[in-house]
Amino acid sequence: MYIWLTIIAGLAVLPFLLKTLFDPYFGQECSYIFKAIKLGIRLQKYKKKNPFYSILDCFLDTVKKQPNKTFLHFEGTSHSYIEVDKQSNKVARALKTHANLKEGDTVALFMGNEPSYAWIWLGLAKLGCATALLNFNIRSKSLLHCFSCCGEGTKTDYLGYIAVEEVLPTLKQQGISVYLLSEECGVEGINPLSEHITQASDTPLSADLRANITSKSPALYIYTSGTTGLPKAALVTQERVWTASFIQAVSGVTSEDVFYINLPLYHSAGFLIGLTGAIERGITVVLRRKFSASQFWEDCRKHNVTVMQYIGETMRYLCNTPMKDIEKDHKVRIAIGNGVRSDIWTEFLNRFGDIAVRELYAATEGNIGFINYTSKIGVVGRVNFLHRRMFPYTLIKFDIEKEEPLRNSKGLCIQATKGEAGLLVGKITRRSPFVGYAGNDQQTEKKRLRDVLQKGDLYFNTGDLLRIDEQNFVQFQDRVGDTFRWKGENVATTEVADILTMVDSIEEANVYGVKVEGHEGRIGMAAVKVEEGKEFDGASTFSQVASYLPAYARPRFIRIQSSFEMTGTFKMKKVTLVEEGFNPAAVQDPLYFLDPAKKTYVPLTEEIYSSINTREIKL
Repeated sequence: MYIWLTIIAGLAVLPFLLKTLFDPYFGQECSYIFKAIKLGIRLQKYKKKNPFYSILDCFLDTVKKQPNKTFLHFEGTSHSYIEVDKQSNKVARALKTHANLKEGDTVALFMGNEPSYAWIWLGLAKLGCATALLNFNIRSKSLLHCFSCCGEGTKTDYLGYIAVEEVLPTLKQQGISVYLLSEECGVEGINPLSEHITQASDTPLSADLRANITSKSPALYIYTSGTTGLPKAALVTQERVWTASFIQAVSGVTSEDVFYINLPLYHSAGFLIGLTGAIERGITVVLRRKFSASQFWEDCRKHNVTVMQYIGETMRYLCNTPMKDIEKDHKVRIAIGNGVRSDIWTEFLNRFGDIAVRELYAATEGNIGFINYTSKIGVVGRVNFLHRRMFPYTLIKFDIEKEEPLRNSKGLCIQATKGEAGLLVGKITRRSPFVGYAGNDQQTEKKRLRDVLQKGDLYFNTGDLLRIDEQNFVQFQDRVGDTFRWKGENVATTEVADILTMVDSIEEANVYGVKVEGHEGRIGMAAVKVEEGKEFDGASTFSQVASYLPAYARPRFIRIQSSFEMTGTFKMKKVTLVEEGFNPAAVQDPLYFLDPAKKTYVPLTEEIYSSINTREIKL
């Protein structure tokens, strides 16, 4: 009897075994699981050594192991691990003495990519301070909002750009001290700091200065979904920083690699995946102020870069460069990033060689993410039993029109079927927490979804639609709600609308993103209702958006409407507007195009529309 039961059981699992063994990605699946297990074992060793082992501890250990290894290459200069460590000691001592910083304070960094970004952050970490990474493109209202997001503990702000003068009086009223990385400053209220750093001692600081910092303590504030208008500050704990640093490891990066960072360090991609990941691996970073398609491969060849970062747009820019005979003459073997289209992905591999593209799906504040550890093009990951057990998630049916999950008669969400796009939600657990946004309980609560699969459960709402195919590959479909992505940046439509309605002639604004042929993401467009008795003023509208919004967030197209179509709950409908786009032949309403050269919005003609599609006009 037992023999027959064994035979029946064997026959039952045989199809699964055959399917698994003949899966062309089986070897890559096993390799990923092996790396994950190996990483888990190493984590246990860290915990035995120190229950709270942080990325700072990892950096200090690396300094001891390889003090003279180059940590940062930047514009012809190199800085070893020991040099960066000593410089961070000087920063910490100068701030402790002259800014009276102490454990628990928050400091905002308002600066571009440069080596001092790394040692200032490390110096703050040695004092037990959290760091807010500010997008240096933001101005006025948004800039002030970023400070208030950090909480009442905000003590000091590094602000290296003239934009700070606009908000200085308000900062003074809020009791925020402003320091400039310069020898001198002629603006009253901004304190130069460079000389104090130069004169400070580079000897190590006592760990007692950060004795009360735990894995749950705030480490960073990274601004998400609103580098435009009013950003939200995602609170990133010490534990989360440490976890994010492992993305390089699971992507196959080793201690011998050289990592190229040209994405902004105020982004989680550049800072968490790039900089902290490099520290965890103990590798060399080639840092650039900003991405340059023309210099990209030259930098890679010059510095023997083996790992690169990308976003969809940067990979497209590389594919748009003139072809050369030496395109495959480089050592890059891994590319880590997100948001690349399948056609660009394929073209990139054909032109630049056999590079393992590790396409990611993740959110700074989220509790669920994926990584494509296979060679499958066009996917962000694969359903994996180990991953799903550690970080429970599901896809649920979503009503695009109502912008809410579909629920059954019991009030529970309905799971999406294989091949069907669904809203990705991650279960909030001790292992996969959702900390939320600093100083914004309303937005934090908005991201929590209750009664998903059973009464009383709690999930994180990613706001993204994904799809799982028959081979268990995960594909990103689209964003839902009030955010779209353009030029690698998240654009919050409600904040852009607020800026537009400040224009004298505009009564209401409905902002959304539309597709543009040959471009990643969606470009900004706004349907506006002009106040009665007035006419649309293209020049003043341009002046408004140019003053308050970064270039990537400014609506490139304006559609004039006499009234807006509303939902039953009085929300502006966007689905039809998005579908109709900006084709003047298909849209009967007056359309305008933002012309940077003329500094105004001009009527969108068939000629302009054609030039956009043929890329004669650059967006």
